[in-house]
Amino acid sequence: MSLVAIRDLAVGFDGQAALRGIALDVGAGEALGLVGESGCGKSVTWLAALGLLPAKAVVTGSVRLAGEELLGAPAPMLERVRGGRVAMIFQDPASSLNPVLRVGRQITEALALHRGLRGAAARAEALRLLDQVGIPDAARRLDAYPHEFSGGQSQRVMIAMALAGKPDLLVADEPTTALDVTIQAQILELLATLRRETGMALVLISHDLGVVAETCDRVAVMYAGRIVEEAPVAELFANPAHPYTQGLIGALPELDGARRRLAAIPGGVPEPWAMPPGCAFAPRCPAHHHACDAAPPPPARIGHAHHAACVLPAMAYAA
Repeated sequence: MSLVAIRDLAVGFDGQAALRGIALDVGAGEALGLVGESGCGKSVTWLAALGLLPAKAVVTGSVRLAGEELLGAPAPMLERVRGGRVAMIFQDPASSLNPVLRVGRQITEALALHRGLRGAAARAEALRLLDQVGIPDAARRLDAYPHEFSGGQSQRVMIAMALAGKPDLLVADEPTTALDVTIQAQILELLATLRRETGMALVLISHDLGVVAETCDRVAVMYAGRIVEEAPVAELFANPAHPYTQGLIGALPELDGARRRLAAIPGGVPEPWAMPPGCAFAPRCPAHHHACDAAPPPPARIGHAHHAACVLPAMAYAA
């Protein structure tokens, strides 16, 4: 059984669809990458799953955590899940930390909420967590304020706070975007190490295919509020089936060989109020087929554990 099973998840704002029928599974201990252009619904998927969207959002479908339904669940249950069984970190750690509270106070607050630790026991555990995420001189830094930490150290503090509840799943939403390249690599290595040590599952939300290729076991590609392709990471990069995925990979520069002009995907993501009747990618697709305009294509099997919401590879696979 999947740790998290999302089915038919749809989100609307002011009558406009932001997500259109997301189906996704995350296994225990698995690392799943969620990629796509900005605005495609990557973050909204998990904010909706955890009940973190504003009240005006209309959310339908099903989100089950180890068999328990989260959508529409009572507030006390969601409060136990958020930060406890499922933790989330964001791309700008400075905006997530309270600037007027010492870091140790913020971590011990999470420990009190999710594990009932207080006093000396909470401080000792906070110290252990800072050591675990690689903060130097952790005993002294517990009493420091957020502005005394660099961007990379602030993200490590956020990871420590996320680990305070011993989560089964950590959702990392663009956790390296605001960091320089060297620090990015250190944070990604830290997440991979923590996953191995704790056995937690990881969802890495990113627009960087290289980051996902190095970190994840499986990849789901999103476009305009839908998942258009899903496959094991090696299979996706070796045999991308959806034209959108092919375009994303084609835009990556080669590290060796002759230099070439990068391939750009023409056009832009359609606005929610101007969504095509068929495949949302059809107006930008170099392999556009008349069958693309009939209806949004459902996910079709392309190979083992490989699915794409595209009529062309589906027809080729059937043949």
